[in-house]
Amino acid sequence: MPSTDERLSARNDLAWAIAVGGIGAVLFAALLSIAWHFAATLFLIFAGMLLGVALNAMTELLGRFIRLPHPLRLALVCLTLAAALSGVVVLGGTTLANQATALSDTIKSQVGSVKAFLEKNGVDPSYFEFGTQAETTSESGKAAAPPNTTPGTTSPGATPRLPGASALASSGTAIISQTFKVLLGTVSAVGNFFIVLFLGLAFAVQPSVYRTGLIFMAPAKYREQAIAIIDRIGETLERWLLAQMLTMFAVFAVTWIGLAIIGIPSSFILGIQAGLLAFIPTLGALIGGLIVVLASLASGWVAAASAFALFLGVHTLESYVLTPIIQRQALNIPPATLFAFQILLGVVFGVWGLALALPLIAIAKVIIDYCKEDSSASAKSTQ
Repeated sequence: MPSTDERLSARNDLAWAIAVGGIGAVLFAALLSIAWHFAATLFLIFAGMLLGVALNAMTELLGRFIRLPHPLRLALVCLTLAAALSGVVVLGGTTLANQATALSDTIKSQVGSVKAFLEKNGVDPSYFEFGTQAETTSESGKAAAPPNTTPGTTSPGATPRLPGASALASSGTAIISQTFKVLLGTVSAVGNFFIVLFLGLAFAVQPSVYRTGLIFMAPAKYREQAIAIIDRIGETLERWLLAQMLTMFAVFAVTWIGLAIIGIPSSFILGIQAGLLAFIPTLGALIGGLIVVLASLASGWVAAASAFALFLGVHTLESYVLTPIIQRQALNIPPATLFAFQILLGVVFGVWGLALALPLIAIAKVIIDYCKEDSSASAKSTQ
């Protein structure tokens, strides 16, 4: 039978364990709450880290061919990417504006053709005339507004009614509000871009400094595990980014050549758009295909059908050839798991979650695999 001191010591140990567990649960809940409320900022920082990993991977790859110091190789990579991005922005802006105008004209002509076809076959196409009906209703309402005016007559001395001060003030306030929303949205997008760019450059210039800082944050007895996990995450992200760049380049080349053969104008810019959107698995390909098909409508329905067939071919190539061959060498994640996780993060966190779903699940997979290996190694050592 245990003595009084032993029972008191066991009771104190139990109380201490309950207190530590409660404090840990509270801290974990607080951490989740902070991550939830500041998710956009955390995703922004993670995007900057991912850009730093990409720049460092391209710099190391360049070092296999050019023997230069790391800062000079990084400068060459950044200058090349900046020149390519500037060319895409300059050419792409004009192309998108021209495509939007051509697409609008094409839709109007196609609607006119449909109306003529319906009229020819005895079908009333009045539901196409929304603007005419609205104007007719507005005019009839205005004509019925004066109570002492008979139809077909005009009251003598009638003058057009000007809008009052309150109407002018409300309309002016609405215009200013919408203008401020557009300006704030633009400033926010540009600011986020430069934040990601600055963080990426800072991480790429001195990657060892930030690696050492992450290792230092881990407890002393877990330093070896932290070093192994951080190194594995860095290697996995580098392999994935290089594989993703190869996939994006292949999508760009196939789309560009295919659209040029079909005869779609601005096929080069459309290929670049498709290649950039291929960074987002599955959904990025769908968005890129939709842009290609809409841009092809300006060249006729035959060209649009051919572009749709090309999109199906590119999507098949990316999903069933490139991704299994190239991406499987970087990380082995089942497509259904990836798609489900991508949809979940997209619904919860929006565009950031949608774009960064794959690197996040890759990091989670590295940690889970390491924990499994560590637990199995511990089990074997105890045996």
